[in-house]
Amino acid sequence: MKYDFDKVIDRRHTDALKIDYVPELWGRDDLMPLWVADMDFATPPFIMDALKQRLEHPVLGYTCRARAWYEAIVRWQQNRYGWSIREEWLNFVPGIVPGIAFCIHCFTRPGDKVLIQTPVYHPYILVPQNNGRVVEESALRIEDSAVAGSYSAAAMTIDWEDFERKAEGCKLFLLCHPHNPGGRVWTREELVRMAEVCQRKGVLVVSDEIHADLTHHGYSHLPFASVCEAAAQNSITFASPSKAFNMAGLTSSYSIIPNPDVRAKFSTFLENSELNLGHLFAFISVAAAYSHGTEWLDQCISYIEGNVEYVERTLREEMPRICIIRPQASYLIFLDCRGLGLTPEALNRFFVEEAHLALNDGAMFGKPGEGFMRLNVASPRSVIQQAMRQLKEAYGRLRRN
Repeated sequence: MKYDFDKVIDRRHTDALKIDYVPELWGRDDLMPLWVADMDFATPPFIMDALKQRLEHPVLGYTCRARAWYEAIVRWQQNRYGWSIREEWLNFVPGIVPGIAFCIHCFTRPGDKVLIQTPVYHPYILVPQNNGRVVEESALRIEDSAVAGSYSAAAMTIDWEDFERKAEGCKLFLLCHPHNPGGRVWTREELVRMAEVCQRKGVLVVSDEIHADLTHHGYSHLPFASVCEAAAQNSITFASPSKAFNMAGLTSSYSIIPNPDVRAKFSTFLENSELNLGHLFAFISVAAAYSHGTEWLDQCISYIEGNVEYVERTLREEMPRICIIRPQASYLIFLDCRGLGLTPEALNRFFVEEAHLALNDGAMFGKPGEGFMRLNVASPRSVIQQAMRQLKEAYGRLRRN
């Protein structure tokens, strides 16, 4: 079946954060919203059909976890990534960011250190800080934009000497895998080395793999806990179909924990406050996505890759002072705008006041993100084309000035 990703869907007045929150956040309503990490494509019909079918029943009572939920996750991890997991390793969590917060409360105390790799998804910074933990930043190396147009996400590399030094004394390492905002797919060698360092230093790894299902063709996502025994026995993996199948509003995430001691401690924490009960639509949507979603997802990834290629080509040919870090996963592009020579404040004004685009400021992902902007290209091609036209006009005015 051929799916339609070109259709423009009006999401206004649906309480969509990406659209309806723009006036509150930016103080104006004339911006094209390409910021929040969800998609403007229709949620797949097989998910909508499964939800509609259940809603035909007149009773929406308390719900237990469906067998189909367990079976679909186990089958998906095996078929997509070659990772054999057991049903008893699974638990429901109401979103991955809450899951990270639960890990912080379960495995650390106020004042403890939490390791992250900046630039990184900003809740990795905010959630530990807001809960009285100390954030230890090991900055990723990002090469200068020497090649006009783009450079590979492989340009984001780990400073291993710094990583080992910063890991000392930390209780948790929050791993963004694949990386957001850089779109980096970590290699087996890198993951094994992370696992060995963290095991040696007594740092529990929390691997956020929410963007894994959106790994681009030609790359392979390896679940962290699958790469070696050190990783399996010293990690908590969080995953969800919510990004890949555009159903973030259903908060349908889960944890995978092979180590029985770690699993028991985390499960007890969740159960003591009844945080892992789940809900009707989470179980149905996950089962539907993982049971029927392969063809839709492969087409969606190809469409996103086309959008990335379009942005890359347009910048290279028409706006060479802006580069992209070409993502290896997901629909987020980290735009390297350092060639414009603007301060972070001026860069934000340029995108808002001149280009009329609502993007994420790279500085929110940590100091190494200054001079970058995060662009979401999970929209119909016509929308991305219009965004590039607006950016080109603003770029032209900037050059003339």
